Amino acid sequence: MTEQARMRVGLVGTGYWARETHALGIVNAPDAELTAVWGRDAEATNDLAQRHGATGFADFDNFLSHTDAVSFSVPPHVQAPLAVRAAVAGKHLLLEKPISLDERSADEIVAAVKSSGVAALVFFTHMFAPPSTRWFRDLDQSEWLGGDAYWLGSALCDDNPFNTPWRREHGGLWDVGPHAVADLIRVLGPVVKVIADSGAPDVTHLVLHHQDGASSTCTLTISAPDAADGFTMMMWGSEGRTRMPIDEVDSLSAHTVAVSDLVAMARSGEREHPSDLAMGRDVLRVLAAAQRQLDGRSAK
Repeated sequence: MTEQARMRVGLVGTGYWARETHALGIVNAPDAELTAVWGRDAEATNDLAQRHGATGFADFDNFLSHTDAVSFSVPPHVQAPLAVRAAVAGKHLLLEKPISLDERSADEIVAAVKSSGVAALVFFTHMFAPPSTRWFRDLDQSEWLGGDAYWLGSALCDDNPFNTPWRREHGGLWDVGPHAVADLIRVLGPVVKVIADSGAPDVTHLVLHHQDGASSTCTLTISAPDAADGFTMMMWGSEGRTRMPIDEVDSLSAHTVAVSDLVAMARSGEREHPSDLAMGRDVLRVLAAAQRQLDGRSAK
């Protein structure tokens, strides 16, 4: 039996996360090959492409013609319309979180993916990192009544590579919130109601009511000082309490798994995954509902 050729994967984006996680994750995946890079900065695009033996493109459609799948590492408002174009062109998608900044554009991505039949995953890191995925599988064996997630990020510190314009504008709810909400949905099920409140600076508190009666809370910010930076997630139920082994999670290895999972889905025809596009849209809807509450409160 001949060995199957590696899938051609293109990278959209040239920033810190694209360079240090997405590009290397594709290169490290045994069943994928980084063939093309597209970015909004021509020099950065060519530099990143040359570093990995790929080709840099200024034209997005030309970029797509050299790929079978696309990994996105650009701000959500940039990602959404490009993801639709890629799906329409028949390219499999590995999207960043959040998949967009509004429900309409999220629905447009979902419609394009459904129409084209391509595979699509969202890079919720904990859904792919082996330590956290093992933890999730262990939790599947028991009933959990509630959970709490605290993501105190320091992205807005001056020297942080994630201190970018879209994060400064939209804050922790939209940057780290997707991870926390996805984790809680993964364990406790779909969210049917969200209650949101805020504090200064850039602190969002969420109370989530889940479909089967469980409830959970989130505290989210990206304006924490470096000394307070970190994520904790605790679940509780009849068997006691358990915390996600977050210190063992590595983003690069998680992205490598995500690339391989996408390749496997593309080849097998399987379209369901714990971190699939349906999860991405469900998380987006929770964030959008919370944002409407926060906007309504600030307008009074």
